[in-house]
Amino acid sequence: MTVADLPKIELHLHHEGAAPPAFIRQLAHEKRIDLSGIFKPDGSYDFRDFAHFLSVYEAACEVLKSPEDFRRLTLAILEESAANGVVYSETFLSPDFCGGGDLHAWQDYLTAIQDAADEAERKFDITLRGVVTCVRHFGPEQAKFSAHCAAETAGDWVTGFGMGGNESIGTQGEFKWAFDCAREAGLHLTTHAGEFGGPESVRDAIHDLGVERVGHGVRAIEDPDLIRELVDRDITLEVCPGSNVVLGLYPDFAAHPIARLREAGVNVTVSTDDPPFFHTTMRREYEMLSEAFGWNAEDFAALNETALNAAFCDEDTRARVKKRLEKT
Repeated sequence: MTVADLPKIELHLHHEGAAPPAFIRQLAHEKRIDLSGIFKPDGSYDFRDFAHFLSVYEAACEVLKSPEDFRRLTLAILEESAANGVVYSETFLSPDFCGGGDLHAWQDYLTAIQDAADEAERKFDITLRGVVTCVRHFGPEQAKFSAHCAAETAGDWVTGFGMGGNESIGTQGEFKWAFDCAREAGLHLTTHAGEFGGPESVRDAIHDLGVERVGHGVRAIEDPDLIRELVDRDITLEVCPGSNVVLGLYPDFAAHPIARLREAGVNVTVSTDDPPFFHTTMRREYEMLSEAFGWNAEDFAALNETALNAAFCDEDTRARVKKRLEKT
């Protein structure tokens, strides 16, 4: 068995960003919506930089207009993830895209997504949990609505709250109300930081929002004091190497700091972020990391153990996923 064939845990996956291009094109065809401008001639997503990526992402979401669309999308995502050896995944879901700002609509969308997740677990032996996210560039007031949706649907399936979007807009602290609301509802917390925002954004995420995990967080490598704080606080980084390379943070996998962070004692995990946008899969991430750093099955088993410990799930689910990891 190669490292690519190993069972895997993924903690950082954007639901709409995981939509296969063919799936979005099919929906656009069914709904007679012209999305030709967001695809390359080969059918893949077309974007120039991070800001343009966000625009293309939101354009693709224009065809996702009903609970049934999200049910179909969830099945497509989980079939693809399972084919790449993923046995447990957490997906970022935004009420801004699922229901468009209405709590009752959000609940309908969520029911459809959960139904699809249950079907996928029966068919593909993969477990999914939801992390509700606000969108940073939509602002703190809109984030309050997302937090309210998260709090109202918190439970065994919606287990976390976080924030994605453009790091260059606003500060982590401006979203404190939303994160406090989610925390009071018993949700685990994560937020994107230390991707384009630099190491200081990671420190702000920890101090101002009190998160347990940080999405990306790789720029922490630039600040030794911050690295020590991550270790001392037992913070886990949801690292997405392929995404970081495609978006230009690092020239290639060999230059990526994930190995140095791990050697420094930081909890690191591996995810794909928005896999079809960044031409990656969990299999490819494992292959590229093995090639770049010489990591073997034992290294990836340790990464999965870290991910399992950091997963936003109950202990029964954790035990079930652990058994899947031990099958190899």
